Amino acid sequence: MSADTADDHVEHSLREFLGRARWFGGKGRELEVTDVQRLGVVGPPDATEPRVVVHLVEVTYSDGDTELYQVPLAFYAEPQDRLDHAVVGQWTEDGMGQVLAYDATHDRAAMARYLEAFGEEADGELTFRRMQGHDLDLTAPGTLFSGEQSNSSIAFGEDAILKVFRKITPGENPDITTHKVLTEAGSTHIANLYGWVESGDLHLAMLQQFLRTASDGWDIALASVRDLFAEADLHAEEVGGDFAAEAARLGTALKEVHEQLRISFPTGTASAVDIVEGMKGRLHAAVEIVPDLQQYVEGVVAVFDAVDDLGEIPVQRIHGDLHLGQTLRTVLGWKLVDFEGEPAKPLSERLLPDAPWRDVAGMTRSFDYAPHAVAESMPEDDPDVIAQRAHRADEWARRNRKAFLSAYCGELAETDRTLLTAYVLDKAVYECVYEARNRPTWLPIPLAAFPRMI
Repeated sequence: MSADTADDHVEHSLREFLGRARWFGGKGRELEVTDVQRLGVVGPPDATEPRVVVHLVEVTYSDGDTELYQVPLAFYAEPQDRLDHAVVGQWTEDGMGQVLAYDATHDRAAMARYLEAFGEEADGELTFRRMQGHDLDLTAPGTLFSGEQSNSSIAFGEDAILKVFRKITPGENPDITTHKVLTEAGSTHIANLYGWVESGDLHLAMLQQFLRTASDGWDIALASVRDLFAEADLHAEEVGGDFAAEAARLGTALKEVHEQLRISFPTGTASAVDIVEGMKGRLHAAVEIVPDLQQYVEGVVAVFDAVDDLGEIPVQRIHGDLHLGQTLRTVLGWKLVDFEGEPAKPLSERLLPDAPWRDVAGMTRSFDYAPHAVAESMPEDDPDVIAQRAHRADEWARRNRKAFLSAYCGELAETDRTLLTAYVLDKAVYECVYEARNRPTWLPIPLAAFPRMI
């Protein structure tokens, strides 16, 4: 632990702060703060208020697991009433003495230091890298997004958005490296990368284009479903909010992104046997958490076994966690966001090439989720109405899956259909575990998909 932070009070303050932070992934687990490393100062090293210092906090859980979290702090000599909600605790800072530490992402003055550092392309303990081709508005005020779950994002006016990664793993962050390649290639299906922050082999934050007027793909899909349910005697293609054309545009966007990633990153093949082994392992582990899955195991394994004979499967860099919530609709078309990969996987796994069908499966599952999520949320007890709504939800999902797949790959070959079905089931298994742990009332949605798919 750094000498300037080596005291029990600091550890206690950080432990309390992490416990209430929205982005902290260890809630509910017994933990200790076992190390605090000072990574560097944002801006001049001798800056006065606010002095912004980035720390790397190691937490160790009772089972021995450890995780690293990034905590940028803004130091002030006097209490800041406007930051009462973001106070971390008292600190001792060289040259300032006893100070109050606040979560810097909540402080506009602190975040202005980040923007200034990008403007100067500061290179020290913390390195601020810039992409060419965009003139940053260095006067734009920073505003923290309140809805972030696993990171902290700050919008600078209408110009740029800074994503501060909270859980840190040494090595390449695919959200930065993938965006960098796609930005350099001129892809129209992403928010352009403007720059990033690094310290040694740690990627700490990324600055990219702010799509201020964009609409969330999940919200647009839900609105389409509600339009359908409001018209009891019309089919999905007859309703004003029909989503099929947008689903097709999404298919085209993903196809073009996959093509660019195939050109820009290493490709290869993976053994179908190894892929199936991983899927079966996840299935059997999921049954321990969701016993209701047991009734479908035989049918799911039969689908997985059909993949065994497919030999070597082409793999490449992919998105890794694609669904409607990872898409934005702008006036210029669809954008794919958040290329970090599936959060539950270790970084080393997220960096491995994978079959593009994993992304396709994630999106097709999302088309199934949207209508059934709306149906589940509607307070109707009449069995006939519930059954009719479930039928119409299936109709909406089928129509949009078909439009998406047609645009992405045309008519599916039999081997591709077999492989895609396996990936879709693998995704549904993951969804069951996620819902059981986080949203038990939604667990029936992925469970209901298994009899339809097998």
